[in-house]
Amino acid sequence: MAIQVTSYGETNVGRKRAHNEDNFLSFPERMLFVVADGMGGHGYGEVASQMVVETMRKFYDHALGNEEATWPNRDERGRTLSENMLNAGFRYSNYAIWERGHSDAKYKNMGTTVVGIHFDNGEVAVAHIGDSRVYRLRDGELFQLTEDHSLLNDYKKMAVLTPEEEENFPHKNIIVRACGLKDEVVVDVMRETPQVGDIYMLCSDGLNGELTNPQIRDVMVRHNGDVTGMAQQLIKDACDAGGKDNVTALCVRVDAL
Repeated sequence: MAIQVTSYGETNVGRKRAHNEDNFLSFPERMLFVVADGMGGHGYGEVASQMVVETMRKFYDHALGNEEATWPNRDERGRTLSENMLNAGFRYSNYAIWERGHSDAKYKNMGTTVVGIHFDNGEVAVAHIGDSRVYRLRDGELFQLTEDHSLLNDYKKMAVLTPEEEENFPHKNIIVRACGLKDEVVVDVMRETPQVGDIYMLCSDGLNGELTNPQIRDVMVRHNGDVTGMAQQLIKDACDAGGKDNVTALCVRVDAL
């Protein structure tokens, strides 16, 4: 079953950083949308996030619909083609970044978070590594579809934190899983059935680190399906709230099933 979407993405260096290590991929021809938030000294986080974007574009151009394509790993039983594509693409990207860092010392320890969605056969697959997020707005309600791979989130599973304790958590920016730091990585993958009017919003933590989920929801609802205005306003609000990190928002509206 074919799905039609409208999308818009934008990235901003923010107010505190000297350069932007975020990258995103809007690839409507393949119904693929990705956000990556790089990490690593001397700007090499930008190299890692760009490698994910380029690798995913090339992988989907080569492998999607190509029965002769050789995948970097086997299909996992019980997963759809779309889920397996995201899983394979992210693991392929992970190895490419790790190999670059392993073979060239100046790129050692560079890595990136990555989050992506792919629409196919009436469903949407969602995959992520790290603390970049996917939200879904449906009938005015905002749902966070991904779970941060972060030290803060792990700690919250063990103890109840007050909003003040969470805000002052000393290691809140430490992630426990990333793309490119090891030769293998575990990718969290899920799928769901979208509805007409749903809006999926992919973002780096520079956005949700400045805006609460209710604030994000209010902006998305207020723009009433206008994905361009929505993404631009979310980025502006995150920058106005402090802009301590790079900020990326990629909004995708489901127009028809």
